[in-house]
Amino acid sequence: MRKKFLIALVLFSGRPDVSAQVHAKRMIRPADIYQLPYVGNPQISPEGKWVVYTVSTIDSLKDKRITNLWMVSWDGTQTIQLTSDEENESSPKWSPDGKYISFLSSRQESKSSQLWLMDRRGGEGKKLTDIKPGINDYAWGPDAKTLLLTITDKEPDDTGKIKTAKPLVIDRYQFKQDVEGYRYKKLHTHLYLFDITTKKLDTLTRGNYNEGEATWSPDGKQILFVSNRTADPDKNENTDIYLVDAKPGAAARQITTWAGSDNSPRWSPDGKWIAYSRSTGNADYLMYDEPVLALVPKDGGEPKLLSKSLDRPVFYPRWSNDGTTVYALVEDDRQQYVAGFSATNGQMKKIADGERAFHSLETNPDGNFLVTMSEPQTPTEIYALENGKARKLTKHSDEFLAPLALATVEGFTSKSSDGADVSGILYLPPGANKKLPLILFIHGGPVGQDDFEFDLARQMLAGGGYAVAAVNYRGSSGRGLAYTKIISADWGNKEVIDLHGAVDYLVKKGIADPDKLGVGGWSYGGILTDFLITADNRFKAACSGAGTGFTLSLYGVDEYINQYNNEIGPPWKNMSTYIKISYPLLKADKIKTPTVFFSGDKDFNVPTAGSEQMYQALRTLGVPTELVIYPGQFHGISTPSYQRDRYERYLAWYNKYLKK
Repeated sequence: MRKKFLIALVLFSGRPDVSAQVHAKRMIRPADIYQLPYVGNPQISPEGKWVVYTVSTIDSLKDKRITNLWMVSWDGTQTIQLTSDEENESSPKWSPDGKYISFLSSRQESKSSQLWLMDRRGGEGKKLTDIKPGINDYAWGPDAKTLLLTITDKEPDDTGKIKTAKPLVIDRYQFKQDVEGYRYKKLHTHLYLFDITTKKLDTLTRGNYNEGEATWSPDGKQILFVSNRTADPDKNENTDIYLVDAKPGAAARQITTWAGSDNSPRWSPDGKWIAYSRSTGNADYLMYDEPVLALVPKDGGEPKLLSKSLDRPVFYPRWSNDGTTVYALVEDDRQQYVAGFSATNGQMKKIADGERAFHSLETNPDGNFLVTMSEPQTPTEIYALENGKARKLTKHSDEFLAPLALATVEGFTSKSSDGADVSGILYLPPGANKKLPLILFIHGGPVGQDDFEFDLARQMLAGGGYAVAAVNYRGSSGRGLAYTKIISADWGNKEVIDLHGAVDYLVKKGIADPDKLGVGGWSYGGILTDFLITADNRFKAACSGAGTGFTLSLYGVDEYINQYNNEIGPPWKNMSTYIKISYPLLKADKIKTPTVFFSGDKDFNVPTAGSEQMYQALRTLGVPTELVIYPGQFHGISTPSYQRDRYERYLAWYNKYLKK
C-alpha cells in the first residue's frame, strides 16, 4: 500500500480531472446523516441458514434513533424486516431449538427493558417478562427452557410526596461516571435464572458485587461470568472469571487470578476449556495496555497465552466447531483482521485481512464465519466470510451511498522529527488535482487507532473540499505496547511531534497548502487540538471538541481518578508534571488560532469546564473563538440534530478561515 501511495504522490500534480466522471453524484453534506443506517448485532440461527440483526435509523421528526430487527438468509436472497416499532429493540438472539427470536425492548408502555419472544415464522412479539428494574442482558440455556438474566437492583421506591429532592450522599472513590452521573446509588448487578414456562425467577448470585458477560456451558450445568471482587473495585481495573453451577444457592468459584483484567469468556465446544481476553499488564490501571488471547481449563489453572508474542491487541474470541482453533479479531496498523490461533500452540493464521476493519465475528455451523465489516467507502454491513472472501449479506447503506461522491482514501507513512515512523490515512475529495487546504482531524483515546473503515466525520470534511488527515500518533494502539505506552505521563509531547510530522509530510508532497491548515478532534483529539494550537501558530482554524487545556483543574472533577493517581500521581506529590501537561491554558497567550470549542453539558468524561476555560482564555486574549454547548448530551453527542449541527459548524468555521 505504501508503494502504491508513493507512486500516487509522484503523479499527484498531474492527476486527470475526474470530476466529469462523478458529475452525476454530489459531495456528502451534514444533512446526509439522517439517511445513514447503522447495522449491528448479527446472530446466526442454530442451523446456520438465517441471520437476525438490528438496523438503527433516524426519525427526524422525533430527533432520535430507532432500532428495529431484521433477518437475512445465509445465501443473501431474502431480507425481512421483523419489527417496525417506535421503541428500540436490542440484543436479538435465537432460541437453541431455532423456534424463536428473542429481544429486549421497552415497547407497549413498559417503563423498563423487558424480554420479548417472536415466532421465527412471523407474527407479533409477545412480552415474556415483567421485571421492574428491567433486564440488562440475557442468555438462552441449552435446553431452550431456561434463561439467564442479568439484572441491576431495583431503586428504592419514590412515592413522589417529597417536593424537594434528597441530597446525594456519596462515599465512593470513583464517584462520577459519564452517562451514569454521580455514583451514589447502592445498587448492584446480579444473575438470575428464569423458567420460561412457569415464569419463576430464581437468584443465582448475591453480594456487593457486579456480574456480567455471563454464558452457559454447552451442557447447561454451569455458568461463567466476569466480576471485580476486590476490596474496592473503584481503585483498580481488575476483573476475573468465575464459575457457578446453574442452580440457586450454588457458590461461585474463581477461575482466573490475574491482577489485571480477564474478560470475554467463551466455552470450548466440549466444555473443558475457556478462551478469554487478558490484559498484558497486571497493574491497577490499564490505559496503555492491549488484550492477549488466553486459554484456561474450566476448573482453573495456569493459562496459555496464545497471542503473547504477537504484540498486537487480540479480542473477540470465538471457538471453531471442532475446538482446535480459537478465532479472534486482531488490531494491527490501520486494520482489524480475522485470525485463527491454534488451541494447542498458539500458532496464528490470518483468515481475512486487507485495508478494511472487521468488527464482530461468529462461526457458522458449516465452518464459515458471520462478520460485520467496514471499508473506507462502505459503512458497516454484515458479510458471510467463506474461504477468506467476504460475501455481502446486507445492503442497508446502499440508498445512503447512491447519490454521493465520497472521498478517496489512501494510507501514508510520515517520519517525525525525532525519527519515529507514524502511520496515517489521507482523505481527498473526488477529482482533487491540486494543492488543498488540509484539516488534521485527530482521533480520541488516546489508545485506539484510525482504521481503513468508513469514517463519517472525515468524509464530511473532505466533502467540504478539504484534504483530511487521520494520524495514529504515538499512544495509539495497533503498533505494539511500546508504541502505546511511550506517552504515559507525558501528554502533549510525542503526539504533537508526530502530528506536526504528518502535516510536514503532506505539505512537502504538495498535497496540503501550508497557508491553509486546520486542526480538530473530539475527546483526546480535542485535548491534542489544544496542545497543537499552543505549540505552533501554523493552524489557521481549530475545532476542539470535549477537550481541556488545564489538566490540573480536572483532578477529582472528571471520571479519571485512577488514571491521575496511577499514571501521574496526586497533585500534591507531582505538581510539576501537572503544570507541564497543562500548558495550553497556562501558555494561552501564545495561541493565535481562531478556535471553536464544543461540549455536552452533561459530560462527566471530559467535563465542560475543560472547554469553558480555554474559551474564556481566548476571549480574554481577543482571539476569535466560540463555545458551543449541546444541552442534555454526554461525552458522545447522540441527538441527530446536534450531530448535524456539529458538522455544519465544523465546515462553517473552517470555511471562514481556510477558504479566504
